[in-house]
Amino acid sequence: MATDNRINFWRRNAKVPGSVQPVYGAQHPPLDPRLYPKDTKPKFNNIKTKKASSFHEFARSTNDAWDIDDEEDEEFLGTFNPAVSIPPGLHTTSSIQNQVATRFDFLSVSSKENELKQQSLPVRPIIPLVARISDQNASGAPPMTVREKSRLDKFRQLLASPNTDLDLRKHSWSGIPREVRPITWRLLSGYLPANKERRELVLKRKREEYFRFIEQYYHSRTDEHYKDTYRQIHIDIPRTNPLIPLFQQPAVQEIFERILFIWAIRHPASGYVQGINDLVTPFFVVFLSEFVTEDMENFDVAALPLETQRNIEADSFWCMSKLLDGIQDNYTFAQPGIQNKVKALEELVSRIDEDIHNHFKRYEVEYLQFAFRWMNNLLMRELPLRCTIRLWDTYQAEAEGFSRFHLYVCAAFLIKWRKEILSMVDFQGLLMLLQNLPTIHWGNEEVGLLLAEAYRLKYMFADAPSHYKR
Repeated sequence: MATDNRINFWRRNAKVPGSVQPVYGAQHPPLDPRLYPKDTKPKFNNIKTKKASSFHEFARSTNDAWDIDDEEDEEFLGTFNPAVSIPPGLHTTSSIQNQVATRFDFLSVSSKENELKQQSLPVRPIIPLVARISDQNASGAPPMTVREKSRLDKFRQLLASPNTDLDLRKHSWSGIPREVRPITWRLLSGYLPANKERRELVLKRKREEYFRFIEQYYHSRTDEHYKDTYRQIHIDIPRTNPLIPLFQQPAVQEIFERILFIWAIRHPASGYVQGINDLVTPFFVVFLSEFVTEDMENFDVAALPLETQRNIEADSFWCMSKLLDGIQDNYTFAQPGIQNKVKALEELVSRIDEDIHNHFKRYEVEYLQFAFRWMNNLLMRELPLRCTIRLWDTYQAEAEGFSRFHLYVCAAFLIKWRKEILSMVDFQGLLMLLQNLPTIHWGNEEVGLLLAEAYRLKYMFADAPSHYKR
């Protein structure tokens, strides 16, 4: 019976992974574990009392965030209204909890219980969307320590040199100060040259080139050949960080639509695949942070000068393109890059933590059922955006960070939840845990520990393919 249930994942899945389809369990932000006492679990309206015997039975019985209001999008080309109302106060912790509870039908916690639980929650500092390195600590460290000031001075010294060298990459591995992150990301991604004298000329040329693409291609978005691509992009954009008001502004959504559409038609081998929309957000937020110092979550992007908006848009496009150049096989037909990375993750976990690996086998949990999203979205749906930005500091400093090092980060991320995983003794509980890991209050401290563990795993296993192999 167990053997019959472990049929190959792709044979049971009628949909091609490269086709546009929802990602199971995607939520922004992850469920806050403090809403539920340790001995209780959230109730789900549509889940049967019988244990789900397979991933697809489980998926069919669980509401998905991506399925909300799909019917309203069918006629969007003729009726699209870019105006989006932005509920006030979404950036606070309590209102995020309320939004999650009301947006997803399957959370059946009464408002009275919610109120009592929220009153008993400990008060934590509100961490900005993009903070200084020390601001991102969950412990609420002071804004600028002596050490951080020293690091900032070191970065400024490196950036002022005639040619940036490997020292910039080395210092960026452990995090980049907010004040110099935009220029550092442009350099680390390969968008700007190392030679300081050439940077201004290259920047001007690349920004002009991007807007020539807009003039040349963007009008074709309603053509029969590109209509489906543009439609899917248009549907996915409002779902990008839906609880952060910044991303619900019409001006921001139009920027994202242009970036994604131009990238899709310039890369016909993959085209647009759901999940690529997430990869624009860290670049956009970092380049916006050059002009916004506080309350970025609610900043009105339309208030910026048009030239500034255009520069942010062009820089986000080129840096995202550089990132995707290194992982494009993740998004070509059948997404072979992701399948290979998930298999590699399974092999790695079987060698570093046999208990977790055997636990998954015992309850028939396949790695594709949770790790596909980890690879497709580079953990962006598992971590708060501020943590993603800190993580990408290291990815861009690390050779092949987004392709190879990400595998070891995923392994470290999985092992981080070892105790919680082994405590779950049914298929449904394991899937719900792995799709809603409690990282909502993570900051720089937690990401730093995750990266240190990932580096240790890489050091042990990257050049030793048979190490610990049974």
